[in-house]
Amino acid sequence: MANGPVFDNSKSEATHKGPLGRGNWATHIGFILAATGSAIGLGNIWKFPYITGEYGGGAFVLVYLVCVVIVGLPLMMAELIIGRRAQQNPVGAFQKLHREGSPWQLVGWLGVASGFVILSYYSVVAGWALAYIFKAIAGFQGTAEAIQGEFGELVGSPGQSILYHTIFMAMCIGIVIGGIKRGIERWSKILMPALFAILIGLATYGLVYTEGGGKALAFLFKPDFSKLGAEGVLSALGHAFFTLSLGMGAMITYGSYMKRDSKLVRDAIAVSFLDTVVALVAGIAIFSMVFHFGMEPGQSVGLIFKTLPVLFEQTGPLVSVPFFVLLTFAAVTSGISLLEVVVSYFVDRRGWSRITATLVLGIAIYLLGIFSAVSAWSVPFSGKGFFDLFDDFSTNYMLPIGGLLTCLFIAWVMKDKDRADEFGSRGALYMGLKFFLRYITPVAVLAVILHGLELLPFMEYGN
Repeated sequence: MANGPVFDNSKSEATHKGPLGRGNWATHIGFILAATGSAIGLGNIWKFPYITGEYGGGAFVLVYLVCVVIVGLPLMMAELIIGRRAQQNPVGAFQKLHREGSPWQLVGWLGVASGFVILSYYSVVAGWALAYIFKAIAGFQGTAEAIQGEFGELVGSPGQSILYHTIFMAMCIGIVIGGIKRGIERWSKILMPALFAILIGLATYGLVYTEGGGKALAFLFKPDFSKLGAEGVLSALGHAFFTLSLGMGAMITYGSYMKRDSKLVRDAIAVSFLDTVVALVAGIAIFSMVFHFGMEPGQSVGLIFKTLPVLFEQTGPLVSVPFFVLLTFAAVTSGISLLEVVVSYFVDRRGWSRITATLVLGIAIYLLGIFSAVSAWSVPFSGKGFFDLFDDFSTNYMLPIGGLLTCLFIAWVMKDKDRADEFGSRGALYMGLKFFLRYITPVAVLAVILHGLELLPFMEYGN
């Protein structure tokens, strides 16, 4: 391993800044928008609505909100505390807060690896969203079967999938190469307000100009626990964990660029709140149209790329184009955070320039993503395509294990003084956070892992 950065022990910030300097967020709102952008991704616009529909609406939403409080928020605070205290990438952070060569650095390595693997196939899905912008501009026409078949044609075409995967990765590389202030923060200040504006506009359209608005509100906010069950509770728990970009080192990395005078607890709450609001507003926008046209809300991933385009054939480009622009913006803000996790390690620990690190790692991720983009390619002896294999491995192993180990580190290994200093006090709120991180959140994350592996004894799993 190359020599690590030199630290001044009398200060809590690293004195080593690499070739171009690590930098900090220029403004408080810049960090909020960037971190919220990292959390808000395809999962908010795509996954949350369909799993909400699958598990009956309001009851799932209520349980999800509780899970955000007991799992998502404590873990987000934990990652931000680790990042700001160390002022380092995930690998360097665990070493600095424990010791050089510490085995806990493997948690940081897991985060870097997660960012690398996830972005490779996430970019393919984001490319589909990008492709649908152009489809929406041209207009969805024909029978429902023909419109739904367009998605199969896109996924089954290696040329198209690779093309849009290429465009999306180029966008992420172009933003991250500009650094924290001139790249990620600048574009977050452009993309996030635009995302909020489009989302509010779509939700307003659904509530005012369709007959499904009232049904959507009742479906989302009127609990019916008869449709929830243990499977729904665990799905809510898992989504509360994954939706906030936890377990992959993204919040550790973004936290490392926070200034000392920023209010960490307030910022973590703001990011969690905005992420949750976006998911709920997206649900209102989508379900308003679903109910207006008499469709079923509990449809799987095809809801976005199959069902909604059929509805957009009747609403026209005025609704469909902003929707897929929204989906693409959400993907970009998450994609740049995944790439930054990987880039920050090579800038901090290997001394690479940001330009070199972004280009080399971005191209490497892009090349790996080609395996996921070509749906005909499968992993030998697995019976799965690369896309499904990468998705299953990261979802069931990498992210929850990374989140669990991060939780255990900050709760049981990190010095209490370091933890309390970053939190800002040792009062009741701090003691509550420590209690959750020690006894509540780890059990919940462990349940997510066991559920993903289908190992919970009281669950019945189908084939």
